[in-house]
Amino acid sequence: QVQLVESGGGLVQPGGSLRLSCVASGFTFSTAMMRWYRQAPGKEREQVAFISFTGARTEYPDAVQGRFIISRDNANNTVYLQMNNLKPEDTAVYFCNAIKDASTYWGQGIQVTVSS
Repeated sequence: QVQLVESGGGLVQPGGSLRLSCVASGFTFSTAMMRWYRQAPGKEREQVAFISFTGARTEYPDAVQGRFIISRDNANNTVYLQMNNLKPEDTAVYFCNAIKDASTYWGQGIQVTVSS
């Protein structure tokens, strides 16, 4: 059974940092493309980071480029999202996403709140 379990969210002040983790199980993690998405209240879910199988390629939208860093540890079936210089507009529920062959999997989501 596939599971993606996120952790590391919480409340942080503007300018602060958080690192999200997503531990995967139930599939061959090292051959899955991994992404992080977020969804703010009243808004559509949006992708904020992508990482290839080996971690050699990463992609970010302009809104988080230079502030967010995605990485993965294939030995421990974990993908990370380091979020720096957080802004109030980064407040959202963050979701881990895996695409393996023709299937897409989602974590349950974790809240990140940026507020003073």
